[in-house]
Formats: sequence, C-alpha cells, structure tokens
Amino acid sequence: MPDATRDGALPPAMQMAQLLGGFQISQALYVVAKLDIATQLDDGPKAVADLAATCGAQPELLGRLIRTLAPIGVFRHLPDGTVSATPLGATLSRNSPDSTRAACMYWMETHYLPFSRLLHNVRTGETAAHHYYGEPFFDWIVKNPELVELQSAAMASVTTTLRAGMFEDYRLPDGAVVADIGGASGSVLVQLLADEPDRRGVVFDLPEVVPDARRRIDEEGLADRIDVVGGSFFESVPPADVYVLSYVLHDWDDEHCRRILGSIRAAAAPGARLVAVEGIVPAGDEPHLTKAIDLVMLAMGGGKERSADEYRQLLSSAGFTLDRIVATGTPFSFVEATLHP
Repeated sequence: MPDATRDGALPPAMQMAQLLGGFQISQALYVVAKLDIATQLDDGPKAVADLAATCGAQPELLGRLIRTLAPIGVFRHLPDGTVSATPLGATLSRNSPDSTRAACMYWMETHYLPFSRLLHNVRTGETAAHHYYGEPFFDWIVKNPELVELQSAAMASVTTTLRAGMFEDYRLPDGAVVADIGGASGSVLVQLLADEPDRRGVVFDLPEVVPDARRRIDEEGLADRIDVVGGSFFESVPPADVYVLSYVLHDWDDEHCRRILGSIRAAAAPGARLVAVEGIVPAGDEPHLTKAIDLVMLAMGGGKERSADEYRQLLSSAGFTLDRIVATGTPFSFVEATLHP
C-alpha cells in the first residue's frame, strides 16, 4: 500500500488506521502527563535516561514512547541525543500557562475505560459511564476526593485554555449578587467579578466540591466578596440577581436541565438574569468543538450539546426568555436569558 497519494494525502484506509489508533496515542500522552515528563523539560532538553531516572521509568521503554510521539509533534530529538518538548508537548507541563496536564489525567482516569461501553450506550440508552461504574458518573466521582480535586483542576484548565480571553470583553447583566451555580473551583466567577468591585458573588456546588472553591477564593483574596455554599442544584440554590451556569447545562438532558432551572426560578425574583456559558452547535458538517464534546456527553452523563434553537426551546420550557447569544473568539458563547414574571 503506498504511503501517500500524489497530492500528499494518505489513502482512506491509512487515514482510518490512524483514527483507529487514537486510543493508543491518548494513553501515551497520559503516561507523559502522569510521569510529568514535559515539566522536566521546562528548563531545556534532557537525555532520556535522565528523564527516566527522575520519574522511575525504564529508559528504553520511555525512549520508545517518546519516539512514537515525536512524529506527531509532541517531542523533538536533538543531534546531541537529548530530547526537548515542542510547544505542543509543553502544554502537558504543570507549569505551562495553557497547561492541559490536569485535563489529560482527568479524562484518562475517569473517561477512558467507560468509553469501552459505548456500544452498550448506543444500543440501550444507558450511559457508558453508568454501565461501567454501576452508578451515575457524578455520583461515582464525588466519592473520591482526589478525583474531585482533579476534576476541578481540569475544569479550571478549560477556562484558561479553551475559553482563554472569552471573559475579557464581556460584562455580566446588571445585578448586585451573582451566583455561579455548579461553580466548581470558582475560577469562572473570579474572572467575571475581577473588575466588578461593587458586586458580591456566591459559588454553589456539591458539598464534596466546595472546599476546593474556598481555597481558590482565599488565594485570590476575594473571601470578603464571594461566599461558598454547598448543596444540590436539583433541590435548591441561593437567591441572587444574576445566575451563571458555566458549562453546566450541557452535562444534563432536558428533563434534568429543567430541574436545575426550576431551582433557580424558585429562588429568584421575576426579572432575574441567567447567563449560561456553553458551546453552540452550528448547522451542517463544519468542524466544531461542540460536535466532539457531544460524544463525551452522550457517554458520560447523558447530557448533550445544543443548537441556538434548542437552547431557546429549553429555556422557554423552564420559564425563561432567551435574550441574546454573545459569540466570542472561542468555541463558547454567553447565552443570556431573563426569568418570566
């Protein structure tokens, strides 16, 4: 079989073979992240033997793994026999400003194995994660404090990488108190209130999650303006003037979303504003991050990515009017709505 066609493209069968081997690459990248190889290379190239000695790996086997990842742009072999990380590989360093290390470990340690049940998922409607873990994904993960902390770090990395810059030119609707519902570490609310000294905030999430938010708020010096409250958004939420749901609605099907929105409706006064930070699925076959993430939603929690019309219908069914969708220079948008009188 030829390596490439005359125009430089791989034959379809070879393209498919590369796609099918994607699980091997993701596991190799996980090993790099877990062993903290990229962080070791922050100060410059090193010999594979030195990298292996530091992280407790077998030099020959680590060298073969690096050799596999070099052609796809993660590492570079230098003439003197040392190895360096490329800008792409450097994103797996814990010190990188756009680090994806936490996200890599989170996905591989919580999502990877459940995806082996995707066929069952598609046939029966039971999520792959529920089938694999024997309970809903979020119920499973909150039982492990280390995974809860890793999940918060992964979500924070999404804010600083995939959503980098989207908050810079955006101002929340008017309101004295802003509640970030399902706010995890509070990283989104910290950004939204950074230049809003007259507003107060509330980070609301599960009791098992909020200790991480308290640490983050204290570190940012905002404990006097941002409260941290534990609870379930399916039962009740704190009163506020503006509610932020940052990457929350996509985690749930329409019925569960209406329960979350119902909790907000019960706590808020008519006219309260809602801001959902979500990706909007475009029509057609054009590539978009939401189309890839939708597969994760299908398999892990039973949620879904939605189009603009689907958000309009969902919000209306829960007593909210969609006011506008503010696109950003990222794959994510601000979906603003108002609670009906």
